[in-house]
Amino acid sequence: MTANNATTPARAKNVVMASHGRAPWYTPDGKNVDAYVVGIAGGSSSGKTSVARAILQGLDHIPSVMILSQDSFYKYHTEEEIRLAFASELDVDHPDSIDMELFAKCIVDLKKGKATELPVYSFVHHQRMPETKYIYGASVIIVEGILAMQPELRDLYDLKIFVNCDSDLMLARRIKRDTVERGRDVNGILDQYLRFVKSSYDNFVQPSSKYADIIVPGYNNETAIELLITHVKRQLKTRALRFRDDLVVSKSELAQSASWDDEHVVLLEQTNQLRGIMTILRDTETNRGDFIFYIDRLATLIVEKALTLLPHKSKDVVTPTGNLYHGVANCDSEIVGVSILRSGGPFSHGLRRVIRDVPLGSLLIQSDPRTGEPLLLNLNLPQQLRSHTTSEKTQVLLLDSQMGTGAAALMAIRVLLDHGVPERHITFLTFLVSRQAVHTVRRAFPHVRIVTAAIDSRLDEVHLPGSSGKLDAADPEFAARLIAQSDVYDDASEAAATPTEWRNNDAGSAAAEREKDLAAGVNDRLAWVVLPGMGHIGDRYYLN
Repeated sequence: MTANNATTPARAKNVVMASHGRAPWYTPDGKNVDAYVVGIAGGSSSGKTSVARAILQGLDHIPSVMILSQDSFYKYHTEEEIRLAFASELDVDHPDSIDMELFAKCIVDLKKGKATELPVYSFVHHQRMPETKYIYGASVIIVEGILAMQPELRDLYDLKIFVNCDSDLMLARRIKRDTVERGRDVNGILDQYLRFVKSSYDNFVQPSSKYADIIVPGYNNETAIELLITHVKRQLKTRALRFRDDLVVSKSELAQSASWDDEHVVLLEQTNQLRGIMTILRDTETNRGDFIFYIDRLATLIVEKALTLLPHKSKDVVTPTGNLYHGVANCDSEIVGVSILRSGGPFSHGLRRVIRDVPLGSLLIQSDPRTGEPLLLNLNLPQQLRSHTTSEKTQVLLLDSQMGTGAAALMAIRVLLDHGVPERHITFLTFLVSRQAVHTVRRAFPHVRIVTAAIDSRLDEVHLPGSSGKLDAADPEFAARLIAQSDVYDDASEAAATPTEWRNNDAGSAAAEREKDLAAGVNDRLAWVVLPGMGHIGDRYYLN
């Protein structure tokens, strides 16, 4: 995601760089952990943006690093102020020219893990534009601007940097930038510099350097930047959150905590019809065509049950006989669906069969193969959820095929809460859920409803040999992680002889496949699996 505050894309200063997915930014009880915020101040054209970008590039292995520029937060200008700006007679270097209240609010929102909307300012039109830029999700936030070290902002930073540069070099850079990128003449640039820029630097910018934790030169600063990058990485390492195994509690703890009520955990009535559908879906012999038909049918049943839990409104209609009928209507305009890809796809079809034009969004969450922790790789939310004005009034149906550990569910719910959706407005729809996952979600988010067709009692960590295992290691609900072969097997013969229920072939060919994996150096996997379960629902639905 990027947020452009000028008409020249190459010089857009608000930048988000995401790589390798965003790891959990919250604790097992669902509370956000603050992002790490770096503030960079310095004179105009001192090299603040270059330092920020160099740090960003040095953190290329850190997911979701963003630069937030002060330049987006200039106040709205009157017609007279715009006239003065075009004549280079408007002081935009004074602290009063910046909307400090909004600037601080956006930093706080992003630091707390919330989505926010940035203003968009055009230096070509000398005006804040009517549109805003939606932005969300950063582990590191780099804030840069000449006035970034003002009192309203200083306490928000974990690390404060001041970029110090020779005044002649800053002026030369400013002339080059404003003539090339902003179409201004040299005389106007010099006049503005002498009247406003230098005065602001002497009175506000340079004095703020005493609050910096480190002062970096505006050129030949490679060593300083390397030290900064090393420091930030060290700080982030202390904040790393890994709680995959903590989500799975002991049987005794689970028995003591399993006191959920019907209001928040809704199990479909276990009729013979439903049991028959579940029997077909759990059967490994069920062909793909039948599996798709009954999954679609079950999705519709679960969606219809979920809708009975949402607010309704009265509606009077006139019947074909000319009589008045006092009925009810769903609040369809306030309902959206968000699917956890890709196994949430079948629910999207079921939801569309019940509410034809429902807005749909998606979250791509997969497991980190090294740790088994969930990673947020992408999100595409409906427009209603991108603004807090509308999100707080929206009912969200969160869709996924099953909940195993609850890892993906926690991440998806946290994303919705970060966008301003009230916890009571979130309903999680799933075909199958483990008792462990119910415990996980209820502990962190007690007001989120879960609607499901079955609650299975077992969640076991099983061994999936090599690449021929029948579970997708990227699926977050299996929380699969790669392990060294030596951690599981003493030798290749033991590995080849180990049976696994995730293969449909016979023992001989399974051994042959395992030998092939070993020869290719394929690592093994450990994954949490719901038992008796339904296997990998997404694969069974989408793959031949």
